[in-house]
Amino acid sequence: MIQRLRIGTRASQLALTQSQWVRDRVQALLPNTEVELVRISTKGDRILDVPLAKIGGKGLFVKEIEEALLAGEIDMAVHSMKDVPTVLPKGLHIGIVPQREEARDAFVSNRYRNLAELPAGAVVGTSSLRRKAQLLALRPDLQMRDLRGNVGTRLDKLDRGDFDAIILAGAGLKRLHLHARISTLLAPEQMLPAIGQGALGIELRQSDSMLLAQMQPLHHPESAVAVLAERAYLARLEGGCQVPIGAYATLSENRLSLTGLIASIDGTTLLRQTRFAPLAEADKLGFELAEELLGRGGKAILEAVYQASLS
Repeated sequence: MIQRLRIGTRASQLALTQSQWVRDRVQALLPNTEVELVRISTKGDRILDVPLAKIGGKGLFVKEIEEALLAGEIDMAVHSMKDVPTVLPKGLHIGIVPQREEARDAFVSNRYRNLAELPAGAVVGTSSLRRKAQLLALRPDLQMRDLRGNVGTRLDKLDRGDFDAIILAGAGLKRLHLHARISTLLAPEQMLPAIGQGALGIELRQSDSMLLAQMQPLHHPESAVAVLAERAYLARLEGGCQVPIGAYATLSENRLSLTGLIASIDGTTLLRQTRFAPLAEADKLGFELAEELLGRGGKAILEAVYQASLS
């Protein structure tokens, strides 16, 4: 019997809220086990004055947590799946994917109800190249300004008038009970989400088979297969959260639909395609969709993006 279980988490309010949600459910599954949250600072948390695209590297919000897991300092880790690289350290795996929350991005403004109401030249805050590209494709007149920090910091900057609107993940606002701050949720047709957005992943050591079995009631197979297809797409593109790509998978009657996006930073070129496949072919679906978009010009777009990040 496990006497004590340590869950590794980032220290932001959102990360702690997500990890507390997992902790409470783990505690219910293992009532005789002491469950503790261990706060770990990551590179992405420490560097707040530089856009993510300029920091470089993958795993900006997970690497230090994974190191603690491998070192035996924690027993599991809770991540936002959109932060997790497709290649994990040897000996680790994402064993559990709970039911996905809201996947869409949220348009947040104190003056305007939606994107269409923004006046010409309005200032919109986001550090995501994916969001910037899609916004500029829809509204090339908008001014994009970088916005880093946790959810509270970003909302504070909006409230003090630094921006006319900001774009945040709808899942984060809902998990923090900030539903009222959402002016509107952006449909995937307008703004394709980040890979894995809205989904949590519980990372474990592959050797901890008993712990994995005990956590199975938290696993949501439908969410897991959707995220698997999106991450297969990401893996083929060899991308991360610092490039303008997106993907979103949905399930209907044992069939998987996956839409992928590759965009130029300025939004002038936007490649988008949807494919379908049986659930058992989630990996293949993601790979083949990525291949199709790369062949349609996506490879040149991504090469230009990576070149720009080095300049």
